[in-house]
Amino acid sequence: MINKDKTFIGLVKSFKANFWLASAMELLERWAWYGMFAVLPIFLTASIDEGGLGFSHTQKGFITGNVTTLLYFLPIIMGVIADRIGYKISLVISFLMMAVGYYFMGNITSYYGFYAIFAFTAIGAALFKPVASGVVARSTDDTNSKLGFGVFYMMVNIGGFVGPSMSSYLRTTYGWKLIFIQAAVVIAINLVMVLLFFREPKREKVKTSIGVAIKESLSNIISALKDVKLTVLLIIMIGFWVMFNQLFYTLPSFIEDWVDKEAMYQHIHGFSPWLANYFSGGGTAVNPEMLINIDAGAIILLQVIVSTLVTRMRFVSAMIRGFLIAIVGIGLTFYFNSPLYLILGIVIFAIGEMTTNPTFSAFIASISPKGKEALYQGTYFLPVAVGNFFTGIIAGPVYERWSSKLTLLKKELAKRNISMPEINEQFTQKDYYELAYQKLGMNANETREFLWDAYDPNKIAYLIVAIGLITVIALYIYDKKVIQPREKKEIKSIN
Repeated sequence: MINKDKTFIGLVKSFKANFWLASAMELLERWAWYGMFAVLPIFLTASIDEGGLGFSHTQKGFITGNVTTLLYFLPIIMGVIADRIGYKISLVISFLMMAVGYYFMGNITSYYGFYAIFAFTAIGAALFKPVASGVVARSTDDTNSKLGFGVFYMMVNIGGFVGPSMSSYLRTTYGWKLIFIQAAVVIAINLVMVLLFFREPKREKVKTSIGVAIKESLSNIISALKDVKLTVLLIIMIGFWVMFNQLFYTLPSFIEDWVDKEAMYQHIHGFSPWLANYFSGGGTAVNPEMLINIDAGAIILLQVIVSTLVTRMRFVSAMIRGFLIAIVGIGLTFYFNSPLYLILGIVIFAIGEMTTNPTFSAFIASISPKGKEALYQGTYFLPVAVGNFFTGIIAGPVYERWSSKLTLLKKELAKRNISMPEINEQFTQKDYYELAYQKLGMNANETREFLWDAYDPNKIAYLIVAIGLITVIALYIYDKKVIQPREKKEIKSIN
């Protein structure tokens, strides 16, 4: 029955119980995921005696890039499976996998062991993605779907904001392991809510097997990709995701290596002790994940305003402007090791993200042939998946070679013919730094500034900005050659 009360209160009252449950589960799932992922690059490369795993940046890049590629590709298949076995059992399986996965991520220390358990967790998360949005779709109608999905995606950003904030406090106060226990507990709450309150939505019975349905789904995606105009657009968008993901994959490591976090804490403390305590998780140095979290905070505060402004623009014009804004932001964050430019860059980047990301989905819908809107929307995650793969390369081997403080320190020591023991479980990364400082006759801050001036680790900014600019140029050409001629034809046909 369609609700005809179009007032805000009337629309809110029209939402079914499953809608609110799905929204709450989305908030908690994002809390767990971002609470873990916001600190993962630092955890993977932190010294063993500081609670980290002591991996190289290359290993970090392969873990984060490859597993998230899997995470964003699998929903194409997982959605088909969920439709066949039912949403409730899919949610139970998903939450069990994630709860177990998150817990063991805090207990496994080997590279391949961590890689495997993280992939296991990501598979569980990939099963949740299509079910959550599917429940919202089935719990809304034409009168309340826009508000419904608006509320749903607001939950995404709230969860993405709360998770890192909690993790920052937990790892500073209690150690790294509590972050993963937190994620497991939050997902366990989701599991309890599903078992107690979730009601299976009505769905049509299907006769085809899961295998046949998956084959059909993949075949449909391939069919959509035969549209050259769509495929070219998706390839162009890979560049956006490669640039966009640097904020979460590479910037935490960059901040950890090159920003004076203690001085930043003291500066913030000078005008707001509460804010300094918040950004430090209760410690005496600003935590990188809390700086990255400015992005989510800005989105929560400004998304409605930005979206209102964007509605007056052409899709491609909005995307290009969003790209350019994001390029300026990401360039500032990686080119300077100044806290001021870092914060300013993240805020500017968030504005670009708010302009571009939602518009891309709407743009795909606008170029979709009638009757194939859902099929074309199914391709949305393909550039996201591929972009994550290439992001891992930049966050991994490229960062390792160009911008890793440890790599550049080793290079300087070799240049001066200063011998050092190899890093291992007995002689940790932390021990290596302390001995290197002694042999160089400099403290930690002096060494960091010397390496910054001598080796220009900020040159990685040129690569990231170049990827963004190439994407903008490609999108501009695409607009001139494909979209604008199409719009002119549509105007002529109307007239």
